[in-house]
Amino acid sequence: MNPKQIIKNLPYQKPFLFVDELTEISESGISGNYTFKESAFFYEGHFKENPITPGVILTETMAQIGVVCLGIFLLKDKISTTTKPQIALTSNVVDFYIPVLPNEKVTVISEKEYFRFNKLKCRVKMINSKNELVCRGTISGMIIAK
Repeated sequence: MNPKQIIKNLPYQKPFLFVDELTEISESGISGNYTFKESAFFYEGHFKENPITPGVILTETMAQIGVVCLGIFLLKDKISTTTKPQIALTSNVVDFYIPVLPNEKVTVISEKEYFRFNKLKCRVKMINSKNELVCRGTISGMIIAK
C-alpha cells in the first residue's frame, strides 16, 4: 500500500484531516508532515490576537500520522474497497515543548512499540522545520479492518 492509498483510507476529511504527506513507511514506523494553514478554524479563538495551534490538535496530528496511518499500513492485507479500517484512540501521554504557529510545517515521526490483539502503541514525536522538538509522547489505539 502506497502513501496516497493510506491517506485515502483515513476516516477523516477536511477540516479535520491533518496529514499532507507520508514520507517513510515500514513495519516498525512511519513519518509524515502537515502544514497548519492560517485559515484553520481553531486559530480564530486560540488565542486572541496571538494564534497558536491547540495541543489537542497537535496530539490529533500525531495520532493521525503516527498511529492511524501506520495501523492502516500494518493492516494493508485486510483492507479493501469493501473493508475499511475502524479506529479508536485508547490512550495518550504527550509533553509539549514549543508552540506551533499558523502556516508552520511539522513532521511527525512514529516508532511502533507493539501491535497485537488489534492494539497499536507508538512512541511519537513532532518536530518543526527548524528540527526543534515540538512535542513527544506515547499514543495507543485500537484498529481493525471491518
